[in-house]
Amino acid sequence: MSAEQGTHTHHDDRATVARHAVAADAAALDQAQRTASPIAGRAAGAPSGLDAAYATQHALIARRTDRGERVVGVKLGFTSRAKAEQMGVADVILGTLTDAMGVDDHGRYDPRTAIHPRVEPEVAYLLGPGVEDELAEPDPSASIAAVAPALEVIDSRYRDFRFSLDDVVADNASAAAFAIGPWRRPADTGPMDNRAVSLEFDGRLVQAGSTAAILGDPGRAIAAARRLAGRHGFALRAGMILLAGAATAAVPLPATGVVGAEIAGLGRVSLRVGDGARTEAR
Repeated sequence: MSAEQGTHTHHDDRATVARHAVAADAAALDQAQRTASPIAGRAAGAPSGLDAAYATQHALIARRTDRGERVVGVKLGFTSRAKAEQMGVADVILGTLTDAMGVDDHGRYDPRTAIHPRVEPEVAYLLGPGVEDELAEPDPSASIAAVAPALEVIDSRYRDFRFSLDDVVADNASAAAFAIGPWRRPADTGPMDNRAVSLEFDGRLVQAGSTAAILGDPGRAIAAARRLAGRHGFALRAGMILLAGAATAAVPLPATGVVGAEIAGLGRVSLRVGDGARTEAR
């Protein structure tokens, strides 16, 4: 065997080991999510780096789609400058949304399906045809068909909600569930860059913030999602949902009750938590 052949064999062996490690990592995270049982960290031998972490996320989502789930969108993480600085990261991250994660507005969410769920208010965008034009400038107005208030339930599959940047990317950016309020056309809502946001439990205010916490302007989420999608192998299509990021800090989800979020001038969204959730006063 020539030296060149030996080098190729060595690289092939390393690639095979890396693929097996990614598959094992995805299987461990999938099992943790399905059983609501935390794991201490990523699988032994899991390769490091963002490319490997996104490969694990794709493998994790492939396991879910193989079971019949359907990809319906993406979510951004670390869109808050304060949160990014806290985690020591310089860029946002991307996660995947499937239909199984969706909860109807005013619908019921079972917190027992999660390990340590937290909830945060967000801006949701319905992507328009412009998002599929790879040659076009990432102009938000051409890529947004509608906008709505949203709630996202996040749930790290790692014990004690402790993770590195690679860990959280592999764990699908901590995505667990989401609910979206009524969609509105962008022309009917006006600029979204500084809207008051409230998060309530049973009508009691627990967090107040602004859409400005989302990248300074949530409209910037479109360009960020396009950039990350192109770099890390995501497909963005018209009709998909984009969760632009959290407008306030995430709060532990209550065991029962009604969680509601309101964005000034945009609307309201809510979900009922647990079997004992009462009907929200409307």
